[in-house]
Amino acid sequence: MLKRKWPISAWIQPLLAVLIGLTGGAIAIVLIGGSVADTYAQMWKGAFGNFYFFTNTLTRATPLILVGLGVSIAFRAGFFNMGSEGQMILGALSSALLALYLPGPPLLKLLVAIIGGIVAGGIWSAFAGWLDAKFRMNLIITTLLLNYIAALFAGYMVAYPLKDKTGSAALAQTMMVDKAVWLPKLFQGMSIHAGFIIAIGLAILLYLFIKYTVAGYEIRMLGYNPLFAAYGGVNRRKMMLTSMFVSGGFAGLAGAVEVLGMQYRYTDGMISNPGYAWSGIMATLLSGAHPLGTAVAAVLLAALQTGGMGVERNTNIPLEISSVIQSLLILFVTAKFSYTLWKRRKGGKSDAASS
Repeated sequence: MLKRKWPISAWIQPLLAVLIGLTGGAIAIVLIGGSVADTYAQMWKGAFGNFYFFTNTLTRATPLILVGLGVSIAFRAGFFNMGSEGQMILGALSSALLALYLPGPPLLKLLVAIIGGIVAGGIWSAFAGWLDAKFRMNLIITTLLLNYIAALFAGYMVAYPLKDKTGSAALAQTMMVDKAVWLPKLFQGMSIHAGFIIAIGLAILLYLFIKYTVAGYEIRMLGYNPLFAAYGGVNRRKMMLTSMFVSGGFAGLAGAVEVLGMQYRYTDGMISNPGYAWSGIMATLLSGAHPLGTAVAAVLLAALQTGGMGVERNTNIPLEISSVIQSLLILFVTAKFSYTLWKRRKGGKSDAASS
């Protein structure tokens, strides 16, 4: 399903996608009467113009990296986890509730809240894997539909039984987590927090795991050639449940980090509205499911989003220009991915016909 190596050609495809996105964005800017050079200069300044904006971009990239890593390990094993949003939502909600109501010292509450987020996301994802293994229910459809169930459940919980009635009654949200349980900030006055260090550390560990361990080799083998993997003794059902749990665990961790490092409470729509999950999936596709490449792609996508805010602040070009560029990136990546699948299926039919 995915490339075995990360040759130079694998770098060219993401760069080509970015070039196409920027070209399409330039055409859109010209059509609405803006200056392409000025708009892209403001976008760069908004994303990397100074240390404050740079840390904002890295903060925005943190959940994208974690979601992308989770999706990448499922993709590497040959499974499509499209339910990152629901897994992230349940991870965020579980983390907020554990941080609020679990008794004990702050450090213990922080650790348990993070683990609780991972477990909640992992179980929700593994449930979809179990439905596939047990009843042959399509994994893409079940993971997508489980997103809605998770979002509606979390929305109900914070709108009624867990709603914070001490603050603004207009918002459906939990109470704020005690400050002692927050993830520490990396720099005074900046938004970037320890979650970014966790995300980068996990990207490196996942890369080493996939490249140098037996389990990582089995995951890659299952993704490349399921029949050969089965012949070699790889248990597909066990590997599916494990990889889906780990994949959802990453998404749950992304939700926990967003609560404990940025929002300090769960608010209805805080995961769905910014589109963290879909941007994370796009980072994975853009990088070919390479863990380190996913981290780089996530920073790039985050830069488009924070840079778009800079464009809207300083020019007459609307924020949506960054959405246009991202949409073209998605179009390119999706077309390439679909073409690869079509070629594989066509090759499989040819092999079957000739045998």
